Amino acid sequence: MRETTQQAYKERILRVLVYIQQHLDETIDLDSLARIAHFSPFHFHRLFRGMVGESVMEHVRRLRMERAAHRLKFGDQPITRIAFEAGYETHEAFSRAFRAMFDQSPSFFREAHQAMPFRNVPSNIHFAAEGKVEDFRAAPDPEIRVLIESLASMRVAFTRHVGPYCQVGTAWEKLMSWAGRAGLLSGRPKILGIVHDDPDITPPQKIRYDACLVINRTVEAQGDIGLQEIPGGDYALTTHRGPYDTLSTTYARLLGQWLPSSGREPCSTPGFEVYQNSPAHTAPGDLMTDIYIPLRDQEQQP
Repeated sequence: MRETTQQAYKERILRVLVYIQQHLDETIDLDSLARIAHFSPFHFHRLFRGMVGESVMEHVRRLRMERAAHRLKFGDQPITRIAFEAGYETHEAFSRAFRAMFDQSPSFFREAHQAMPFRNVPSNIHFAAEGKVEDFRAAPDPEIRVLIESLASMRVAFTRHVGPYCQVGTAWEKLMSWAGRAGLLSGRPKILGIVHDDPDITPPQKIRYDACLVINRTVEAQGDIGLQEIPGGDYALTTHRGPYDTLSTTYARLLGQWLPSSGREPCSTPGFEVYQNSPAHTAPGDLMTDIYIPLRDQEQQP
């Protein structure tokens, strides 16, 4: 079952890679790619990054730049046209990006007419003039330890933060202040954060995050304090150790490396994070964060 699921994941991502390779001149829409792969748009981006080794947009930009180098080497199109087809509006911007990748200017590269030095990237997928992708693999990564836990539904009081994740402190202050007045902080209550958006694809000012406190008695919503229920069911759990700004790496490993070999599919609902210690009293490198990703019931999987 796990081997079959892993192969299915690879085949679904491979369809996306082939589509990207064959549609580099078009706008690449993440929701459309998720539909091609038959994955939930909610988790698709992190799953792609974990399996391929780079984000969707990093992958697209690199392939467009490699195609530009191929056209410089084998064609006679003006550099300005090649720059535009690579997604750059000015020759200067294209030249800077090209030099960053190939260590030389586009004009020098064309004159030298040398073999294209593919950049060392986590993925082994590169531009092919015939538009084919034969196989792919992500860079080797240390094994990630994951447990599957069956959780009961949880009722939580929460405060919604909209903006960069690094600014969620205000939401927590509001929630804790309200909870203290309501007498909800005795007995070390469980706190968690619901992460609605991936910071690699959602603009910082639009990221949504809910600071949550699990409640076991009746309370009423009040002002900035709302109520919601986190569904019960099976969750994949792994623990991230380190600063919060490196959480995306663990998400990518969980969704892109462990999940394909697990025999399970993710739900199209947000996961959540449980914080084992506080950044106010813990060095960034020692912060411990449990990441929970909801899984479909096995009988509901394709």
